Amino acid sequence: MSDRLASLQQAVPGLRLKTDAADLEHYGRDWTRRWTPAPLAIALPGSVEEVQAVVRWANDNDVAIVPSGGRTGLSGGAVAANGELVLSLERMNKALSFDRIDRLMTVQAGMPLQAVHNAAKEHGLIYPVDFAARGSCSIGGNIATNAGGIRVIRYGNTREWVAGLKVVAGNGELLELNRGLVKNSSGYDLRNLFIGAEGTLGIVVEATLKLADPPPPGNVMLLALPSFEVLMQVFAAFRERLQLEAFEFFTDKALAHVLAHGAQKPFDEVYPYYVVTEYASNSEANEAAALAAFEYGMEQGWILDGVISQSDAQAQQLWRLREGITESIARYKPYKNDVSVRISQMPAFLDASQELIGENYPDFEVIWFGHIGDGNLHINVLKPDDWNDADFIAACEKVTKLLAQTLHDFGGSISAEHGIGLVKKPYLSSTRSDAEVAMFKGIKRALDPKGLMNPGKVFD
Repeated sequence: MSDRLASLQQAVPGLRLKTDAADLEHYGRDWTRRWTPAPLAIALPGSVEEVQAVVRWANDNDVAIVPSGGRTGLSGGAVAANGELVLSLERMNKALSFDRIDRLMTVQAGMPLQAVHNAAKEHGLIYPVDFAARGSCSIGGNIATNAGGIRVIRYGNTREWVAGLKVVAGNGELLELNRGLVKNSSGYDLRNLFIGAEGTLGIVVEATLKLADPPPPGNVMLLALPSFEVLMQVFAAFRERLQLEAFEFFTDKALAHVLAHGAQKPFDEVYPYYVVTEYASNSEANEAAALAAFEYGMEQGWILDGVISQSDAQAQQLWRLREGITESIARYKPYKNDVSVRISQMPAFLDASQELIGENYPDFEVIWFGHIGDGNLHINVLKPDDWNDADFIAACEKVTKLLAQTLHDFGGSISAEHGIGLVKKPYLSSTRSDAEVAMFKGIKRALDPKGLMNPGKVFD
């Protein structure tokens, strides 16, 4: 063990440390796989006090820290490639308390999202933020990126469900933010600074989460559409008539990969665009409204085909067509863009970006899918087998620069829900002004005076 790590062990007696090469590689990267992990070591604290002690040691010894949750991020936000100490919260993974009156549940930051769902269910309630990586992502990571997912249309992003936070700031001080209050107009809401900060201001160690009533029984419908333009008409028609829980779209190319990965084919014919939508179906009137919305779309020529789930098993099969996309294309090492614009601008933006990408990626397959109900598009460019990683990424980044300008013109964002991290850092100026970035840096200096919290992420 090096002298530096020996001093850490002395400063934090009983702290678990990992230094094996396999552990350094595993904990030093996220799903981007673009940087070679090179952390100093992996610290696995078991308490808030140990987290504070580690951060104080890091300040005394000028050692940078990369907070680590489930490492399912797609922007390089959890990468440790420059000798940083990875601080993993995976041991801090328990539900701590539940208040039935306030409907608040306090959990440790390393608790997986699926475990949060299960804990809420034990109390007859739900934590409504949800996405496909629920089994491996952690609630602390969700908070660090203000994660959205498949039910934003009904419930909003993570930010709406965080009633309080405990955070260890960059100087080791423990901050208790908002304390679960519904109303609190006593100065700045520091809680919201840490939500979406990607660990650059400090380390979320506990979160007090709002819970909600379970939604009414729902049903799932898969729709086949002739064009993206009519999709917005379908969205408007369904939103007017139904209580939508989710409204997701994907293309024929995305479907082809999921089917090749083992999913069940939904239609005999192939259509250009698909929507999977979930809606409240707790009455005959709701089911009648859903059928009427479907028939109206057919009459208008907006919908070419469709299927309504007749069982929970069939509903899961339909959802797999959307949720299975990321896994089905993983072997192609896709270059991912996660962008957003106002919902009303989606058709015009898609036209502009498809033209841009078609001109510049003529030899690449591009997979489109996204959360149409909140203006979020996922653009996945698949690496051909005969391209090496470096050349492929370089080609993609040239186009991302052009895409960032298009987003700027539309008033959109280069990162809808994946964060900025390392991947999107060069394009931050397309979304944020110089004045905003200067304020970001001033806030970081106040909360992390030595700049040791996840350095190099979001901005330099």
